[in-house]
Amino acid sequence: MPLLIQGGRIITPNDDFVADIYCEDQTITRIEQGIDAGSLPKDTQIVDARGKLVFPGFIDPHVHIHLPFMGTHAKDDYESASKAALAGGTTTLIEMICPGPSDEPMSAFREWASLAEGRAAVDYSFHMAVVRFDELAQRQLRAIVHDEGIASFKVFLAYKGALNLNDSDLFGLLAMARELGVIVTAHCENADTIAAMQARLIADGKTGPEWHEPSRPTIVEAEGMRRITTFAELTGAHVYGVHTSCSEAVYEAVKARLRGVRVWIEAVVPHLVLDKTCAEKPNFEGAKFVMSPPLREKRHQQALWNAIRGGDIATIGTDHAPFDFNGQKDMGKADFTKIPNGVPSIQERVALVYTHGVCAGRIDLQTFVDACSTQAARIFGMYPKKGAIGVGSDADLVVWDPEWRGKLSKEHSYSKTDYCAYEGWDVQGRASVVTVRGEVQARDGKFVGNIGRGELIRRKPTHF
Repeated sequence: MPLLIQGGRIITPNDDFVADIYCEDQTITRIEQGIDAGSLPKDTQIVDARGKLVFPGFIDPHVHIHLPFMGTHAKDDYESASKAALAGGTTTLIEMICPGPSDEPMSAFREWASLAEGRAAVDYSFHMAVVRFDELAQRQLRAIVHDEGIASFKVFLAYKGALNLNDSDLFGLLAMARELGVIVTAHCENADTIAAMQARLIADGKTGPEWHEPSRPTIVEAEGMRRITTFAELTGAHVYGVHTSCSEAVYEAVKARLRGVRVWIEAVVPHLVLDKTCAEKPNFEGAKFVMSPPLREKRHQQALWNAIRGGDIATIGTDHAPFDFNGQKDMGKADFTKIPNGVPSIQERVALVYTHGVCAGRIDLQTFVDACSTQAARIFGMYPKKGAIGVGSDADLVVWDPEWRGKLSKEHSYSKTDYCAYEGWDVQGRASVVTVRGEVQARDGKFVGNIGRGELIRRKPTHF
């Protein structure tokens, strides 16, 4: 069904103007002022966007949906995660495939892909985590890039004995990535240091969630960023630091960039609006806010916002990792190292960034769109099909009501977790209409679309 969005104020990283957008066959075909609805096919769906903002569909470059972790599994599936994403204005997800150290990469890819196929209401792609680098894994990784269209890897410089690579394998992977033109996303910490510090704290009887942050302080994250950028400098690989939580890690990335290293930085919304006191809440309530890298002292929030405004941080994602407080997070009541990590945020991200970024005067609308959509599309090989409003781009569009006021809550969340980390928080603005390739999938915070609408985005390597 053709779609006409009338009279909206169109915002991209470079543009701000009022016009109509006409979409046919899943793409944007016309952007003009005063498109005559009477000249269009009779079945054209018309959306009145006067007084509203129109953004390209938002992209979350870092989510976990199917996630085996610490002996349990994340709660969401593609149906619940898609609905949550769309209700908040997100039309494309990039999920982390996280196999175990004995799993074959191709088997893991097929497992994750099978769980999304036919169940996603958003378009989606994957980052392929590399947790082994033997000859079999290397052959399969090449096939995943060439045959399956997955143009980004993920490495963990954390989770000793489970997900981390040793430095020799890390170097080899970055050299391969440079050859293939694949960007490597990296969780920047230090697995050995964290394991030693955690063991010392537990031995001293410091077992509550409030000790999670002291077990992996900012200096450890900064060292991880320094290590991945050093290896990138040596190999010529392009790297992307995920969920960067502190000013020290940003500083290491900026220093590397000045040396010529191709490095991009991601922030995630929990680090922008929550701080370490959340994980210090009494009666184990702090476990709801345990994630890695951990929530930091509040002073780091402004440093992150400044880096977003200045372009040193390219993207804002979520690291959505949904685990119940009751029955999952409480596995770590006697030992904080056993608390499943994650702060579910897939539905709340865009509203939180708009409220605490744009409305608070920390960033402008163009930066908001760039960080929450366009940069992810550019970095991960989806632009201009995604992350853009232009003729020929996919008709992924968000009509945004800037005047709406409301509260975030578990009651209005599509995620399957048993809590909302932002319960009762006031937000300004919401997605009024959300389309995926020209089909309306959400209205006014409600999913109204079709499960199975989403497609796997096959990406070509671009980071040579």
